[in-house]
Amino acid sequence: MDRSATFSRSVRLFRAFRQEQTDPGSFYGALAADSVAQLSRWSDLKGQTVLDVGGGPGYFADAFREAGATYVGLEPDAGELAARGVTEPGTVRASGEQLPIRSAAVDICYSSNVLEHVPRPWTMTAEMVRVTKPGGTVYLSFTPWWSPWGGHETAPWHFLGGHRAARRYRRRTGQEPKNRFGESLFAVRAGSAVRWARDCPDVDLVAVYARYHPWWAAWVARVPGLREVVSWNIVLVMRRRS
Repeated sequence: MDRSATFSRSVRLFRAFRQEQTDPGSFYGALAADSVAQLSRWSDLKGQTVLDVGGGPGYFADAFREAGATYVGLEPDAGELAARGVTEPGTVRASGEQLPIRSAAVDICYSSNVLEHVPRPWTMTAEMVRVTKPGGTVYLSFTPWWSPWGGHETAPWHFLGGHRAARRYRRRTGQEPKNRFGESLFAVRAGSAVRWARDCPDVDLVAVYARYHPWWAAWVARVPGLREVVSWNIVLVMRRRS
């Protein structure tokens, strides 16, 4: 267990999280630095090729490059690609469900807070495994539906149903939520992801933990049921088999 995942780190991340929509640069900058630190536990990034599936406008690019990695971003949404004004060099516009990358091409396949926005999540995870070299690392992080932030900006009303939460948001704000349930936000469960990884013949499941929790609370992600509602964000670390 990584003892650097302290309570103060969790507080910093949750504070940054509150700025996601008002100041995305600050939020994603903090998350990128933390992601590099976490991923470095499982793989030496220096000299490695990292594919960031759903990387948006490239918020994570600088952090990975500073760690010595070759960064390749992938994003399907043209608006997201240009969210910082210019498209990050080396970024590909494509779907995570059909990666335009040859098999066994990258050392690390990384995805942060994307899986819940994909209509076919297990197609995307299979694609992430496919493009990773034998011995390489697949790092998958996402927000389970029943977690406190499962409905994203419509939370916590998503506990009463995704469509109902969206209708309440429209009445309250007069506009559509950014993440539309059934269109760009889906009910993905932590248990389903763990079962998929364990059943996949091409990977070994190395670790499952609650991403934003301090080290002494990360174990909740290993408890069925409990992990769905208290983890906030789940990480699966997988190793590609030979």
